[in-house]
Amino acid sequence: MLLVIAFAAVTGLAVGSFLNVVVWRLPRGESLNHPGSHCPGCGHAVRPRDNVPVVSWLVLRGRCRDCANPISARYPLLEAVTALLWVAVVAAKWGDAAAMVLGIVLVTLMVAVVPIDLDHRLILNKLTYPAAVLAPIIGLLLDPGFVPEQLIAGVAAGGFFLVAAHVYPAGMWLGDVKLAAVMGVYLGRGVDHALFVALIAGVVVGLVVIARQGRERGRKVQVPFGPFLALGAVLAIFVGEDLVDSYLDTF
Repeated sequence: MLLVIAFAAVTGLAVGSFLNVVVWRLPRGESLNHPGSHCPGCGHAVRPRDNVPVVSWLVLRGRCRDCANPISARYPLLEAVTALLWVAVVAAKWGDAAAMVLGIVLVTLMVAVVPIDLDHRLILNKLTYPAAVLAPIIGLLLDPGFVPEQLIAGVAAGGFFLVAAHVYPAGMWLGDVKLAAVMGVYLGRGVDHALFVALIAGVVVGLVVIARQGRERGRKVQVPFGPFLALGAVLAIFVGEDLVDSYLDTF
């Protein structure tokens, strides 16, 4: 088990490093493999020894070796978060191969979705479409009996948010609808817990914004919903049902 956890941590760091490339290049329509990693300030190629997840950033003290321009702390943070989530999923879902693989793919997707949505107010089809196709394939390979639940949950979650998008188009985008549907095919019936958490978190943040900005200005502030969906998805993997029950028991 410890060997598997260590493997998950190392692989998660490597995947997190690649997600940094995805987050920066995909919304800009750039190639993910050409050119290689380089400093956005001076354009100098990143040396292999300076491309070790988290460690290189710490050794270089967050600056480019060639031009000394600062390197955002987001890079090692994204790598570390990806590794931690991979380890957490493996530890929580050990013994259930389908749940473990689906969980790993879902948290990886969310790590990419959140910064892109925060920066660009976009949830890209290039992320959600492949993820939607991959989920039932994983189900068919590892747990065929789960596939009907996956498909039903995906349609239900996407349909629910599609209605919400038509009712309140200013607060919900089609990217959110697609992401909700993708969450359904990964979480199955657990997606209801994820959506519940996302909606509650969105309402709370919306109220905070209105309280700070005033009703008129606060209602005009666009808050991306993708991070709330990601929060709901991650919590649903680990404590979804318990969290919802705990919330409902307080009322």
